[in-house]
Amino acid sequence: MKKLSFSVIVSFFALTSVLAQEKAIEKKASSGNPIFEGWYADPEATIFKNKVWIYPTYSAPYKDQLHFDAFSSPDLVNWTKHDNILVSADIKWANKAMWAPAIVEKNGKYYFFFAANDIQSDNESGGIGVAVADKPEGPFKDHLGKPLIDKFYNGAQPIDQFVFKDKDGSYYIIYGGWGHCNIARLKDDFTGIVPFKDGTNYRSITPEGYVEGPVMFTRKGKYYFMWSEGGWTGPDYRVAYAVGNSINGPFKKIGTVLKQDPAVATGAGHHSVIQIPGKDEWYIIYHRRPLTETDANHRVTCIEKMEFDKDGLIKPVTITKEGVAAGSFK
Repeated sequence: MKKLSFSVIVSFFALTSVLAQEKAIEKKASSGNPIFEGWYADPEATIFKNKVWIYPTYSAPYKDQLHFDAFSSPDLVNWTKHDNILVSADIKWANKAMWAPAIVEKNGKYYFFFAANDIQSDNESGGIGVAVADKPEGPFKDHLGKPLIDKFYNGAQPIDQFVFKDKDGSYYIIYGGWGHCNIARLKDDFTGIVPFKDGTNYRSITPEGYVEGPVMFTRKGKYYFMWSEGGWTGPDYRVAYAVGNSINGPFKKIGTVLKQDPAVATGAGHHSVIQIPGKDEWYIIYHRRPLTETDANHRVTCIEKMEFDKDGLIKPVTITKEGVAAGSFK
């Protein structure tokens, strides 16, 4: 009888704990900003299997940037952390500054693009690499055994890659630091570059004010090209954009859509964009620096709604502490 009573008591408290946790989750009506804990920057956001996935840079001194974590959510509010989806031990040529990932799914495989080593010239080892996994949470392994892009072309440092699938099914890599942005067409298996019809491999599409962090998406037949401006360590880091009729532009700068609010946070930039499938509902995911922080690497990942006016221009985004309400991706 005593054993039965003890068992019942334990079950009761276990059930009470579960119900309390469920109630706490129900009460969390908005994401808040930042959306998860830790120093993370340069977030790449996408949707896989009815969940939003965010792949950020681990924001730390270059020598300590030797791994990537990921975060997933079914509703933009409750997030699960996936540790060490890619580590430098599995990328023999990477030894520091593993940055700014991009990811795509193709034929059941997940291809993870990243920069490493912060090379300063063509005489150094590093650049943009590719890793592959069977699941969005990895583990990812080196796809090539060497960088995909390891040289400066058109003045663009090989960092900050974004991978875009055009309407004809072709994949393009858009990348570049040091104020220069290139576009190149990727081979179908992501092992190399396909030359353009004029024989060139890398085409400059650098818009006015570009510094780094390119992003591209389409809406209602238009190509939206976005990028970051200013210095990443300073308060004036921000996001600007242009609109074109094709992936090759031309892209003329329209204006700034995301910037600091001295009452909320500074250094708002290096973002990504997601759309709820089947709806004209958009979100911008970005990093910023809390007002309490002065360390350049103390950056956090945040989210806001992104809206368009009647002419298709992006409305200026207001950065908030509240974030966004829960959403569904089914």
